Amino acid sequence: MTLQEFFAANPKVAMGFSGGVDSSYLLYAGRKYGADVKAYYMKTAFQPQFEFEDAMRLARDIGAEVTVLEEDILKYPDVTANPSDRCYYCKNKIFGAICAEALRDGYDVIIDGTNASDDADDRPGMKALNEMKILSPLRLCGLTKDDVRALSKEAGLFTWNKPSYACLATRIPTGEEITEESLKRVEQAEDVLRLMGFSDFRIRKRGETAWIQIPECQMMSVIRLKEEIQLGIRPYFKEMVLDLKGRVAND
Repeated sequence: MTLQEFFAANPKVAMGFSGGVDSSYLLYAGRKYGADVKAYYMKTAFQPQFEFEDAMRLARDIGAEVTVLEEDILKYPDVTANPSDRCYYCKNKIFGAICAEALRDGYDVIIDGTNASDDADDRPGMKALNEMKILSPLRLCGLTKDDVRALSKEAGLFTWNKPSYACLATRIPTGEEITEESLKRVEQAEDVLRLMGFSDFRIRKRGETAWIQIPECQMMSVIRLKEEIQLGIRPYFKEMVLDLKGRVAND
């Protein structure tokens, strides 16, 4: 099956839109193939501001309208307790709200941007999507992350080389309660590195320590700018540790 065939068979769909590489291309492709695609962006404490801004920019670039929904994800104890299967409960809340809104808007087929590179095994979030009958066209069509990047570049989407980004909740150790304060600290600390030109990194909260994971190719820049980085991050974390193994993209 191709995406063109998928949208021919499903000409009216609602989609969970994050503004990342996959959902951005999926929204573009749906419009390209003439489908009625209604995009929903779910704004929660788990999404940093720059992700929201990227999503809105992409939508403007391709002339798509996006319905922005807001959810107080921190009001759910099964999410804030941060168990190992937190993503299951979170996806249930997020896509449950999207599905409800989409049905009110007259859409009963819901899609997301999961691609063929995403490992379905032992992924609580994907279990939730399957239970809710969310369709993943990129995965169904065998399109990997590399495929989506290549197609996005060909389409002229600025997201084609955007680093993959996992939600802020992944920065908090499993079993530690997720709070608005801890999420804000991580987001503000990561903004320091982002504004300095670094990319595809993570700052993990480890008590009062910021555990910095950055690609090996950027390691020397971090060391060279260590004083500026320490000054910028100190308002949010007392200590900073650089993971010398280098970040390997995973979450």
